[in-house]
Amino acid sequence: MNHVPSSQSGAEIASRSLLVRDLGRVTYADGLALQRRLQAEVIAARAATNPGPMHLLLLEHDPPVITVSRRQGARANLIAGPGELAAAGVEVAETDRGGDITYHGPGQLVVYPILDLNRLGLRLHSYMRGLEQIVIDVLGELGIEGVHSPGATGVWVPGSGDAPPTRKICAMGVRVSRWVSMHGLALNVATNLAHFDLIVPCGLSGCVVTSVERETGVAADLGDVKQRMSAAFHRFVAAPEGTERRDTGAQTGS
Repeated sequence: MNHVPSSQSGAEIASRSLLVRDLGRVTYADGLALQRRLQAEVIAARAATNPGPMHLLLLEHDPPVITVSRRQGARANLIAGPGELAAAGVEVAETDRGGDITYHGPGQLVVYPILDLNRLGLRLHSYMRGLEQIVIDVLGELGIEGVHSPGATGVWVPGSGDAPPTRKICAMGVRVSRWVSMHGLALNVATNLAHFDLIVPCGLSGCVVTSVERETGVAADLGDVKQRMSAAFHRFVAAPEGTERRDTGAQTGS
């Protein structure tokens, strides 16, 4: 049972309910179709007295896929040619999220929140920062320090000294229609990191991609990470408006 502050009314609590679905492994096309359907349902439900739940999808994409946004120049960050992609068993799909180019595959926890930002009292910038903080909190529970990187959306693992972090552990990219979100984040848990060599990750030259497994040096339990992520999102959605939601600025993806 999630704790909800007593200052919230019953109607407000109901409007912030979150339905979590663990989809296992799904294709990128199927995951995208489900997101679009749920986003349309959340938008349509606004007129109802009880708008119903928002949604959190937890999944892995299989077969592996490189997703390319419509940002100008994003496709230029696809390094591999058709033969190399075929040999690796990696597909390529254009997507309508923010950000640039990234990879999804087994061992990576993909999280798609379908949230009504109006219900949550959030603007896009504060939503993106909220996503980053959720991942940072989950990583902290796993014994990994995660940080924001100025000017680069996502979550990073810091290096030594004061140098900017260069090891990216979580990529993010969203799309918002009528203030309802889709797409989300991809946390590398036990991902095949070699597949990131097929691209310039997130379009960031010099970006090194890491994972929970690489940082801890032990086999990662994806099911455990899913449970922690679900709990963190429940806390985020249940928080009263303005709680731990600082609008410090963020992009729609990177």
